[in-house]
Amino acid sequence: MIKYDLICKEEHEFEAWFRDSAAFDEQAAKKKVVCPYCGSKKVSKAIMAPRVSSKTKAKGKKTMLAGQQAKLAKMMSELRDHVEKTHDYVGDQFPEEARKIHYGETEHRDIYGEATLEDAKELVEEGVPVAPIPGATKRDS
Repeated sequence: MIKYDLICKEEHEFEAWFRDSAAFDEQAAKKKVVCPYCGSKKVSKAIMAPRVSSKTKAKGKKTMLAGQQAKLAKMMSELRDHVEKTHDYVGDQFPEEARKIHYGETEHRDIYGEATLEDAKELVEEGVPVAPIPGATKRDS
């Protein structure tokens, strides 16, 4: 048995099983293959991708995932580099400095540093614009 993806003249796509390739050719020539959507008897094989083994698919997915992870790691590294070059590092004083800037107690400047999850939640609840940057702690040079 063989399964074909088929398409009719109205471009409806469907699939059907045949004993073999010759069986499809014979039935199509005799107009016995009919589109289940519109009843058209002008049906042909749709372009089909070859069947790929699941091992090959899994390997391809792993390779694709590894590539995506590498790309994400590169992007995060570039973001970290940008932050380190353009922002002032304030260490564990980040929550206090962010509040001072937000409430106008000190001049605005771009900063980064460390905060506990609780401190970060409180800053967000207060409306202080903050965002976590994975791995963005001061690098040991």
